[in-house]
Formats: sequence, C-alpha cells, structure tokens
Amino acid sequence: MKQFFITLFGSIVGVIIGSVLTLILLFVALGALIGALSAEAEDAGGLPSGRLVLEIDLREGRLDQPSRSPFAFTEPASIVDVVRLLDRASRDDRVAGVFIRANEFGMAPAHAEELNRAIAAFRESGRPVIAHSQGFNSTSVTTYLAIASADEIWLQDTASFATAGLAGEIGFFGGALDRFEIEADFIQYLEYKNAPNVYTEEGFTPEHLEATLSYFGSIYDTAIANAASGRSIDAASLQSLIESAPHSAESAREAGLVDELGHVAAARAAVIERAGGDATIAELEDYRHSGALNSYGPRIALVEGQGAIVTGRGVSSPFGGDPMIGGDAMAEAITDAAEASGTRAIVVRVDSPGGSSIASDQIWDAIRRAQDDGIPVVVSMGAAAASGGYYIAAPADHIVANATTITGSIGVYGGKINLDGAFGLVGINFEQVAVGGEFAGAYSPNESWTESQRAAINAELGNIYEDFTQRVAEGRDLSSEQVADIARGRVWTGEQALERDLVDEIGGFMEAVEAARRLAGIEAGQSISIQRFPRERSPFEAFQELFGVSAESAQSLAQLNALMNAPEMQALIEARQAAQSGQELRSPAVQPR
Repeated sequence: MKQFFITLFGSIVGVIIGSVLTLILLFVALGALIGALSAEAEDAGGLPSGRLVLEIDLREGRLDQPSRSPFAFTEPASIVDVVRLLDRASRDDRVAGVFIRANEFGMAPAHAEELNRAIAAFRESGRPVIAHSQGFNSTSVTTYLAIASADEIWLQDTASFATAGLAGEIGFFGGALDRFEIEADFIQYLEYKNAPNVYTEEGFTPEHLEATLSYFGSIYDTAIANAASGRSIDAASLQSLIESAPHSAESAREAGLVDELGHVAAARAAVIERAGGDATIAELEDYRHSGALNSYGPRIALVEGQGAIVTGRGVSSPFGGDPMIGGDAMAEAITDAAEASGTRAIVVRVDSPGGSSIASDQIWDAIRRAQDDGIPVVVSMGAAAASGGYYIAAPADHIVANATTITGSIGVYGGKINLDGAFGLVGINFEQVAVGGEFAGAYSPNESWTESQRAAINAELGNIYEDFTQRVAEGRDLSSEQVADIARGRVWTGEQALERDLVDEIGGFMEAVEAARRLAGIEAGQSISIQRFPRERSPFEAFQELFGVSAESAQSLAQLNALMNAPEMQALIEARQAAQSGQELRSPAVQPR
C-alpha cells in the first residue's frame, strides 16, 4: 500500500510539473514568435539606409543547414546560408564590408574550410573583411582556418593564441562492460568499420588507429595549406608557428599570425573606416530576413538532410535533440522537387554520419527516380557524409566535398549488448518465452545469440554490404575490385576520396550549385532561383505545428502515467529498490552506420 501511494503521489507531482513546464515553454515560444514577427515587420521596412557592414558571429553554434524545428526561426543562420549570404553580399552594392567575430573553441573542419572559402570569394569583390578574436582558446586549428582568409585578423591584446594542431579522444568501454559481465557482440563489415570498437575493445585496434591517424593527418595538412594561403605565409613556416604554440598576443602579432591587437570596438571601427567611413553595422541574420536570398530565374531545387538517417519522417523533439534525416521525408522532398514544374536540377546537401541502411536505400531510390525523369542531381557534402551518408550520395551525377569532409565508411555493422550477466549481479532474471522459429528471440537484450542466429545476422549484414558496394560501383562507374579495395568500412576525407574517385570535386555549397548549373545547361552568370524543398516555414506555421506537438505530448504523458501504474512496471520498480547495488547501467543505442 505504501508503494501504491508513493507511485500515485509521484504521478500527480509529475503531471503538475509537466504542466508547469509546458506552460513555461508555451510562453517562451510565444515570446519567440512575437520577436520573430517583430523582426519580420522591421525587415519589411528594409535594412538601415546607406552602406552596410555585415557582422557574422561565429561564436554561436551553427547547424550545417536550417533545422525543421518549430523554433528554427530563432536559430542563427546555418553554414549553408552563411555561405549563400556572403555570395549574395559580394554582388550587393549596399554591402561595403564584413566583420567577423571569430569562433574561440573549435568547429567542424569542413565547416571551417567552407567559411574560409566563402570569405576569400567575398574578398574578390574588393571589399574589406576584418575578423576579431577574443582568444584562440581551442588548440584546434579549425578556429584559425575559418577566418584565415580575412584581410585582417585582430586579437584582443590580453588573449592568447593556443592553436596547435588537432586532437581528439575516443572512449573505449570494453573493459567496463566486462567488469559488469555485459556482453557486447558485434559483426563488422569489414575490419575498418570501427564504430562498435568502443563497446568491444579497451583501446585502438591497428586498423582503427591507422584510419584515424590517416584522416586526422589529411585534415591537418589541408587546414595548414588553406590557412597559409589565406595569410600569404609559406605552409611550412605556418606549420612551425602553429606547432610551437601557445603564443601570447604580442608574439602572435610579431610572427604574423594576426595583424592587429585591440578590442572588438576598435576592430569594428577599423572595418567601418576601411569601408568608407559611412557604413552601418548590420547583423547577418537581419540581412537574411530582409530577403537577401530571394532570387529569380531558372530553378535549382535544394534538398537538405542532416543528422542520423532513420526510417520514417525523422521528427525530433521540438524542444531540443539532434536533427535527423527521415527516409520518408527526404525521399518525398526529392520527389517533390523533381516533379515541380520548372526544376532544372537538384542539389542535395548531406551532413550525416550514416544510419539506417533501409532509409538510406529509400533516399537512393528517390535520387535515381529523379534522374530517370531527366533531372540532374548534385550532392554537396557538409561536415560528414559517411556510411549511409555516402550511400545517399553514390548515385549523384556529380559529388562535391570539402577536402576535410568525413566520408567513405562504406560498410555496415550490427550487433547487440547482452545485459543478462549485469542483471544477474543484482538478482534480476529475465526468462524468454518464444514461439515460431529460432530467430524469433534473436534481438533479446538478455540472451546471447545461438550459433544459427549469429549466422543469420552475419548473412544479413553481408547482403547489406554487398548491396552497398554494388550501389557505389554503379554510381561511381568503378569496378567491383576497385570498390572492394577502398570500402571495408574505412573513413576517408574529401581529399582522400577525390584521389579514389569517390567524389568529383573539392568545394562547398556554391561549387555544387555551379555544377548543377552546368549540368542543367544554364548559362554562366544567369540569375538562378534556389528553392528549398520542403520550403521553410514561417513563424506562424512553426507555432501552429508546435501546438500540434504539444497536444501529442500531452497524450504521451497520459499514456506514460498509465504505464507507470501497470503491475509489470510496479514489479520492476520494486526489484530495482531491492537491488541496493548503487550501480546505474546504461546501454547506448546502437545502429548500423
């Protein structure tokens, strides 16, 4: 009876807290909506009159592409849109220059590379770009790479320059799982498909270390070369300076790593002076909302996908969570773009580490059907287009990758984590009941595979790997032997992938658009219209969707309350209380990638 009242009281408190949080989030969303609509009203009246200096704050976290969240209108411009806006600004007579607040703690290498390229392209218009840093606090070279092509780099005189190279850490949990009698059983195709190693190993395997050092080295070499080009410094000299970090602000200026020392106010004043003295600072987001990306001409459709690839629509929580690529949603967007009247070509932007092989194949099919309808498809790779992300790209007419894009990983893995031993340590026992074939219980998290189950899983993964490599061979016009040599689950950078004919060109989004223009037969210099599929939603539409999600969340809360009062759940709670072990065991969600 005591347990009943505890559970009842907990359920009531949970409902009350959930309701209060929902109301708070509702008011926050309403405030954001009002702010967005106010901004739109201001933008309708135009940006400040006269010449503008656009300010870009790279300290803010930016997604590769706009999210589909109901709150997307409050997010800073994505990497894709920053690149597009800089391209538009280079042809806009109102824009007299650009001022950049440098990132301090590192960013994805491919994003830094693409920003570097976009800044260099803007400079070709003859207008100044000044970047200001309040400290290169990360040791990662990517923060420096992103702004190295600016006319001037300023550093606050009390800050430091810690950029020293690239470093990363991978946690291996094999030893911990063994300690708690947890069995991680995975099958990999093939030896370089190292994602499961974090569960099965206590450290790097030789293949894992080889591949990791290879792509780290490739990224580092590219970053040094591109940054040196932007700074007009010999690459070997820059590498020597980077590797002797950290530097004080004064020594960084003396070495030519930065141009000026001073506070952000002085740097802003400097860019305004170089822009003619009569320019006004305007935030890039305001420029975006003013309709700067509106254009007319032959249509090139833009379909974007970022995050893990999953079946279904890939809808994440409106209040947070990582974006996902839903097989249904992305395939539908490609089909809609191909069927829309006036579409001359499709650019598919992919930023994904992979995911479901089934959903990846669904998107692959949508691209092939668009091509069958005579629509050329160009893939633009973001920070990553690996495993399932590369599966999506393989059939494209042209693939454009940044030199530091993480791609390849042509392989598959599958398996499970058996928790039976860990539960046994605390006196919990699960007994399986199954009817039908022996494979019916193969996915139990509390049973090891039988010999025949493991053989069946191995055969299934082998078929997926064969399909994957065949798709690559067909899409890239490579022999089976060539693909067998470069697949095996190994990760490549964009630069390495170009050498192995897995991509066609090193570049970013704008280079992909130019490739689409060529394939569509659109004359160079002719204005084009880039139209997103599905189109971006207005704040009103996003808010309307938010209400729908909230209603579903309320229904889910009621279902969760009923579940918590189910006898089975009560028994589990009592068993947990009796265990008294003090250990919390978590099993990461594992999916082939």
